[in-house]
Amino acid sequence: MNNNKTLWFLILVCVLTVIPFLGIYEYNTKGEPRESIVSYTMIESGNWILPRNSVGEMAYKPPFFYWAVAAVSVVMGEVNEFSSRVPSALAYILLTVGIYVFYRRRKNGLLAFVAALVAFTSWELHRQGFNCRVDMVLTAFIVGAMLLLYRWWERGMRGVPLLAILCMSLGTLTKGPIGSLLPCLVMGLFLLCRKVNFFRAFFSMLAFGVLSLILPALWYYAAWQQGGQEFIDLVLEENVGRMTSTMSYESCVEPWYYNFMTLAVGYLPWVVLALMTLFVVKWKGIKKPKFSLSTVDPVDLFSALSIFVILLFYMFPQSKRSVYLMPIYPFIGYFLARLLYWVHRHHRGIIKGYGGFLSIVGLICALAFVVLKFIDINPDWFHGRHGFQNYSTLLSLQQAGAWWQWALLAFGTFILVAWWRGKRNVLGLVMLILAIYLHVDSIYKPAALNAKSVRSVAEQIDQIAPASKGALYEFIEDGVLAKGDPVHYFEINFYLHDRVGNFHTAKPQSGYLIIGTEDAERWLPKFEKEGYRFSQVYDTGEKRVSGQPMLMLKFEKQV
Repeated sequence: MNNNKTLWFLILVCVLTVIPFLGIYEYNTKGEPRESIVSYTMIESGNWILPRNSVGEMAYKPPFFYWAVAAVSVVMGEVNEFSSRVPSALAYILLTVGIYVFYRRRKNGLLAFVAALVAFTSWELHRQGFNCRVDMVLTAFIVGAMLLLYRWWERGMRGVPLLAILCMSLGTLTKGPIGSLLPCLVMGLFLLCRKVNFFRAFFSMLAFGVLSLILPALWYYAAWQQGGQEFIDLVLEENVGRMTSTMSYESCVEPWYYNFMTLAVGYLPWVVLALMTLFVVKWKGIKKPKFSLSTVDPVDLFSALSIFVILLFYMFPQSKRSVYLMPIYPFIGYFLARLLYWVHRHHRGIIKGYGGFLSIVGLICALAFVVLKFIDINPDWFHGRHGFQNYSTLLSLQQAGAWWQWALLAFGTFILVAWWRGKRNVLGLVMLILAIYLHVDSIYKPAALNAKSVRSVAEQIDQIAPASKGALYEFIEDGVLAKGDPVHYFEINFYLHDRVGNFHTAKPQSGYLIIGTEDAERWLPKFEKEGYRFSQVYDTGEKRVSGQPMLMLKFEKQV
């Protein structure tokens, strides 16, 4: 297969395994609806700079991702689960294609193809490619800027790399200055390792970094005009405070080794194969290579530095999340692809054994779905805080089984069985992993996540208390007392088209209040002393919303 056919085949695989599954499950965490509400508010209010949602909160991130979601949603006619996830999915696919093109031109087509697919099938990139969050888009811009800066160096460092600067600008407009800082940091160190004059390397990266901030500066100025000191405080908190561990509240505080733990999980299932090779290498027979920065392959050096610099950079802040490390995943994929080449040549039994293991795991997952159809699920089997949710998940999974799900289950099963009669090589491993993901994305994930969704609760609320009957408000203790990043009923607010107001700040005279049962016990007596009178109109029962069963109360304030 020639390079162009390989490229189109790669694009086809990416599109068919991602795009059809974006909208088949509902929002089930606060993160996705929190982001999509910003785009919804942009469209509804016409404020594309710094819109506020119904509880008065401004977006915590710059606007490019929200603009992208809004653009797709305008074309589709509404902001929904599918339209809000399209930007991340496109970034995921373009990132994979970019990896292939970069290494194909500098190594060989097959190695580049395997490197791209290894990164594409890593668990962290795979799951984030389906999310309405800014991280995948940011990753694509950071990696894209790094690859384009490498091309600029490769061409003799002549001129200005406008596309790299544009990627850094859009990365900054996605999540802040980190979108410009990381590419310049990696490339600056690479230039020094290639014995480029320090001042030329430093001032080149400084100039490109400053140029990349021009477009974002225009937005920051416009947003400051609207948000004032509140906006400045938020920018400093999220960018300076998060990186220097000086935030006013704790956010994702983890120990230094947390990054290595998330990498191990994030690069499943490939990390297991990599660990298996440690037991077959004859370490005593390996001669220590002569290492010199001036003679090492520049692509290898650039890839290794990309991993090392970004990983080291995120070791220092207390705030750590698995998504922060996503820009190093493509470069890890490249080295894993080289490892797979070596294993295939010298220890092919590992490939066969691990492929057999994956095939059996996939077949067990497929069989479990079939067997579940014949089990009478008893709710008395489930106990504890998450008992109702676990029961709902199994029930949702049992009720799944549309014709297209059965078709995909059969297709994936065929691939899993074909492993035993095929060549059992590296590309076969990729196909096994894609088959397992096919089962997960089409059957298991929608059933599990829809069981966590509170869309049905929002629909009940809308039936009992539509907008024509009165205003709707929320009260969450963590949202009122939190020093930063307050909690809100983002999922419910999204499905009710951003009509949930803030009871604490609005202090309304009448309307409807949604509140958790635990918060109600502590706060309703205080509200009653202020003159409020409540009557319950809805109870979610065992269904938890933001960690608590939820009540909806009709209220009036008496003088």
